[in-house]
Amino acid sequence: MARKTFFSFHYQPDVWRAWNVRNSWVVKPADEIAEGFFDNSVFEASKKEGETALKNFLRDGLKNTSVTCVLAGANTWSRRWVRYEIVRSVLKGNGLLTVDIHGVKDKDGNVSEKGADPLAQIGVYKTDKGIFFAEWKGGKWVQYDDYKLAIPSADLWFEAPNSTNVVQLSSHCLRYDFAAQNGRTNIGGWIETAAGLANR
Repeated sequence: MARKTFFSFHYQPDVWRAWNVRNSWVVKPADEIAEGFFDNSVFEASKKEGETALKNFLRDGLKNTSVTCVLAGANTWSRRWVRYEIVRSVLKGNGLLTVDIHGVKDKDGNVSEKGADPLAQIGVYKTDKGIFFAEWKGGKWVQYDDYKLAIPSADLWFEAPNSTNVVQLSSHCLRYDFAAQNGRTNIGGWIETAAGLANR
């Protein structure tokens, strides 16, 4: 079965690194397919149409995928639309993983600084009204702003929270370093592990 993977990343500083990581994966086994890997011009055009159009665009990009791989650079953790892609991935039941790409050289041969784990900036918590997403914003946990509906516990592939304490998504997912851990060889296995954790 083809393993279709959505790659989430911060476009402007990291697109060169992201392309290199993505291409090192798809040029190998024929059943590895990268869905939802968008050219920045397409992303920006959708953003100009408004938030609703962009959200629809990103949800469409996740269709037919079973894993979401967050390619983390220095500031990916703070990006609104990366967070949205992560939240929609959880709702869809995708496996999740973070791959740090700060050590991958850009088009000028430069590396970057390691950033925080984007999956540690989104979490879930429980109230008497149900389970909700939270995001780390302004130095504290707040209700996630771009999706405020309760989440059915049956929709989560990981253990549902049982209190108002926020449980970070990163506590259920793995994080890797592409440059330090030989990602060119190993990323396929990392993606399969994430799929397995989510029973995908």
